[in-house]
Amino acid sequence: MARLRIAEIAALLSVSNDTVRRWIDVGELSVIEGARPRAAEGAEVAQLAKVRARPVADPSDVGRSARNRFVGLVTEVVCDRVMARVTLQCGRHWIEAVMSTEAVRELDLRPGAVAVAVVKATHVLLETPTSADSPAARRWGP
Repeated sequence: MARLRIAEIAALLSVSNDTVRRWIDVGELSVIEGARPRAAEGAEVAQLAKVRARPVADPSDVGRSARNRFVGLVTEVVCDRVMARVTLQCGRHWIEAVMSTEAVRELDLRPGAVAVAVVKATHVLLETPTSADSPAARRWGP
C-alpha cells in the first residue's frame, strides 16, 4: 500500500502543500494515523484526483471510439516542406504530434489555436520509481 507525503500529493495533483493541508483539515483527505511526516494512502489520493479532475469539454462534435481525448492549446508548430511537429499544451501536460505540413495547413494549426489530441494506442508503457525508499524497491528488493 503506497504512502504519499503532503509534498508528493501536492506535486502529483499540481496544487500547493497548503491546499493539501486544507483538504486534510476539512476532511476531504485523511492522513495515516501516527505517520511522521504526515502521509495519506495512495489509493485515497488516487480517488481524490479522479473526483477533482476537471477535464476541458471536447469542442469537436464527433463521435469516436477512442476514449483518450486531450483538449489543449497549440503552443508550437514546426514545419518543413513535407512534415510538421505540433505541440499541444493540455493542462499541465503536453503532447506532440507529427503530421504532414498539408494537414497542418488544412486544420489551420498555429500557436493559440484550440485542438483535441485523440490517442488510440495498443501499447502504453508504465514505469515506477526505483529509488531505495520507493514502495516498489521495498516490495521487491534491490
